[in-house]
Amino acid sequence: MKFAITGASGLVGWHTRCALHASGFEAIAIDRSAFDDPEALRIALNGADVVVHAAGANRGDDSEISGTNIALAETLAKAVSDTADAPLVIYTNSTHIDRDTAYGTSKTEAAAILGEATDRFANVVLPGIFGEHGKPYYNSVVSTFCDQLADGVELSVNDDAQLELLHAQDAADLLLDVATSAKTGVIRAPGKGISVVALAKRLTELHTSYHRGVVPPIADHFDRSLFNTMRSYRFPSHYPAALEPRHDQRGHLVELVKADTGGQMFFSTTKPGITRGNHYHRRKVERFVVVEGQANISLRRMFSDEVHSFDVDGSSPVAIDMPTMHTHNITNIGPGGLTTVFWSDEIFDPEAPDTYGEVV
Repeated sequence: MKFAITGASGLVGWHTRCALHASGFEAIAIDRSAFDDPEALRIALNGADVVVHAAGANRGDDSEISGTNIALAETLAKAVSDTADAPLVIYTNSTHIDRDTAYGTSKTEAAAILGEATDRFANVVLPGIFGEHGKPYYNSVVSTFCDQLADGVELSVNDDAQLELLHAQDAADLLLDVATSAKTGVIRAPGKGISVVALAKRLTELHTSYHRGVVPPIADHFDRSLFNTMRSYRFPSHYPAALEPRHDQRGHLVELVKADTGGQMFFSTTKPGITRGNHYHRRKVERFVVVEGQANISLRRMFSDEVHSFDVDGSSPVAIDMPTMHTHNITNIGPGGLTTVFWSDEIFDPEAPDTYGEVV
């Protein structure tokens, strides 16, 4: 199955690409410039079994928001109509369609335009989406709060509104299910209800615990999603994280992981010149600590060319936590053996490993 995604670098689009890549599906990223050239857009859609339309505007003046969303839908509808084999079109709509705003009415009209262009149309109505690498002051109040916490800013709430939130990976799973089961019609995704005050309080608790070196309780799915989102704003500036050794006449002791949660700890030995890893996780929380030898730990955000590398030495242990949707590896760069201790927040399940191969 071949996918085409508009708005592929946006929050929903990027997370959907990560989910599709993890599931082994081919995904073509269609950027905004393709909408300026109808022929180029038609060619880009050629051979696609599914088109996920995630491009749009939700910030700006009313005329800009409305004009952009409607124009994008009209251009895409024409391109879909001109393709030889009609793909399934999945529109990432919003619960704002229930509100009398320029954004809500333009999303309603855009859905109608796409629905008229093809019988194979799924109108997926999503609540407030949040997730790793969302734009502060743009995508979600979650992104804004997480960015402020990473910068050491105390959160303040001006309007204690009620929110309905859904993590972007959960939205991606829903879109994938719609695609693989060829569902059509209106599909509403349920979200988690929470007030802005309660959200600020929970994120502050997660941040405060993590900032003092303790992984907070994240057994709850929504809490883990908030935690993974929060910590994504701390990378890479807050790493490696120093670990304080305790010395006495017997030697020294280093606390590698402190957690108010469960999980699994294990270690590996690695021969000189050997690389381990080259994979990423969509939800798993994972920590690397080298306790003997020298290593290079490298990470790359999915669909980015920028690689962050850290040279670490077991004589001065530090912690590096792997952000979700970042492929990572560890290489023994020393002359002798390398011993690394790993911790993850869940026990490894070979039936659901949440581990997807991707070379850094």
